[in-house]
Amino acid sequence: MQPTENLLKAIAVTAELTDTDLSEFAARIMAKDLSGFPEEQVLKSLERCRKELKGRLKISDVIDRIDDGRPGPEEAWAMIPKEEYKSVVWTREMAESFGIALPLIEEGDHIAARMAFIETYKAKCLDARNNHVLVHWEPSLGHDKNSREHVLREAAEKGRLTQEHVLSLFPSHEQTEFGNKLLNSKIDKNAPVLIGEIASELQAEMEARKPKLAAVVQ
Repeated sequence: MQPTENLLKAIAVTAELTDTDLSEFAARIMAKDLSGFPEEQVLKSLERCRKELKGRLKISDVIDRIDDGRPGPEEAWAMIPKEEYKSVVWTREMAESFGIALPLIEEGDHIAARMAFIETYKAKCLDARNNHVLVHWEPSLGHDKNSREHVLREAAEKGRLTQEHVLSLFPSHEQTEFGNKLLNSKIDKNAPVLIGEIASELQAEMEARKPKLAAVVQ
């Protein structure tokens, strides 16, 4: 795909505002390298470069700021649970970077753990973007029910997990008639699943069944 004049102009302006000496030939090469990404994402990334860079413009600066659904380094670190009993829905880059930081967390050195995580995460995201690897979200569930409900609800609302996937993560004893009705209903399958509402409905259903169960026992 050939770069557009709009992209070339944005690169030239960004280079000028970051005191970067970039020839027309170099600008065209940079534009060609970036043309594999959606242009709108690249233009927004260049805008961020103009606002954030304190040094010369490099192509890695642009790729690093492309919003492809992966959280930024600080946001990703904030999402990481620091206790084993809590849950998280994370990307593969987050999970792999956490593996590097975990020994430092276990040693109690959270500052070094954060630095190791962010450095590794940036490199892995840059590699994924260079290879045009789409973001992939996956759950890692702890045994704390409140934490699990919160992260699953957020993941569903943000479209990181499908409705079907979210419902399948509930314990089998919570896979009730209400859950089946939800999956088979005519609601928008792309709409967010509000786990809190599901839990309320399940509780209401259980309360409604109590008189019937009591009658059977008697």
